[in-house]
Amino acid sequence: MDAIRVGVVGVGHLGVHHARVYTEILGAKLVGVVDLDEGRVHEVAENLGTPAYTDLDRFLDETKPDALSIVVPTVRHLEVSKKAMERGVHLLIEKPVTALPEEAEELLHMASDRNLILQVGHIERFNSAVQYVRELLDDPIYIQSRRMGPFSPRISDVGVVLDLMIHDVDIILSLVHSEIADISAMGRKVRTAHEDVASAQIRFENGTIAHILVSRVTEKRMRTLEITEPERYLLVNYETQDVTVHHCVQREGRGLVEVVEHPVFTKREPLKMELQDFVNCIREGREPLVGLRDGKRALEVCVAMLRQIHGETQERGGLVAL
Repeated sequence: MDAIRVGVVGVGHLGVHHARVYTEILGAKLVGVVDLDEGRVHEVAENLGTPAYTDLDRFLDETKPDALSIVVPTVRHLEVSKKAMERGVHLLIEKPVTALPEEAEELLHMASDRNLILQVGHIERFNSAVQYVRELLDDPIYIQSRRMGPFSPRISDVGVVLDLMIHDVDIILSLVHSEIADISAMGRKVRTAHEDVASAQIRFENGTIAHILVSRVTEKRMRTLEITEPERYLLVNYETQDVTVHHCVQREGRGLVEVVEHPVFTKREPLKMELQDFVNCIREGREPLVGLRDGKRALEVCVAMLRQIHGETQERGGLVAL
C-alpha cells in the first residue's frame, strides 16, 4: 500500500511538531502545510522540504491529501474539519475536539456517513507511563492529578480547563470504567480573562473519586498522576514517563514494610506514537485509541466544570449520562 498522504493545517507551536513527525514515521508522506501566517508557513515548509499554502481550499484541491492534522484555534475546528471531510479526508483534530459538544456530534455523524477515521489529539494517552499503568490498574479508589506550570502568553483564547485540565479528564475517564455520578469545580482568573487556576472533583458511580488541580500561574512545573488502590499506590510522572509503585508487605518480626518498585519499560515520544497510530488506523481501517466519542465526552465534562466555575446554571441530570 502506498504511503498515506498527510498535511498539517496550522503550524504554530504544536502544529510544527506534527509536520516534523510526519516526515519521520512509517507509512506517511507529508504533502504540504497550511497556515494563514505566510512568513511562518514558508519557514516551516522550507525546513521540512514540503509545499506551503495559505489557502486551505487550494491545498486540498492541489495535493489531494488522504489525511490531515488540524492544529488551528479551537473555534475553527468545525469549519476546517467539515471542509476536509467533505472531500473524504481522514482527520486528527487537536484537543479540545470542538468548541461545543454539539459541534463534535455533527462531526461524528459526518465521519460515520463517510466512513472516515476521526482521531482526537489527547497526546497523554500515548505517554508510555500512562500506557504501562493502564495495563497494571485493577481497582482505583482515589485518583489525584496535578498539572501546573509558569504563565505563558501563548494560550489566551481559552482558560486552563480547556487548555490543560482536559488532558487529565480524558486520562481519568479512560482509567475508570464507570459512569459519572457528580462533578464539582472551582477556579479563578489571575493573568488572563479566563480561569488560570482550577480545581475539580469527579465522583463515579462505582465509588472512585478523582481530584484534578491545574494551574498556568505556578512557578513550579509539575505533571503527575497519583492512583490509590486497596493495596497499592502508583505515581506517574508525565514528563519523565516514570512510574513508581508503592505497597506494604507483612514481614515477620518487622510489621508492615513499604516496598517501592520502579518498573522498567520502553519510553517513546508520545506525539510520534499518536501520529503513527493515526496513520496505522487509516491503513488498517480500525478505530483509533482516542476517537471522537472520547474527545466529545472529555469536552462535555469540561463544559460542566466551566459552568460551575463561572456560575452558570447546570442540570445535574446532564452530568451522569456522559
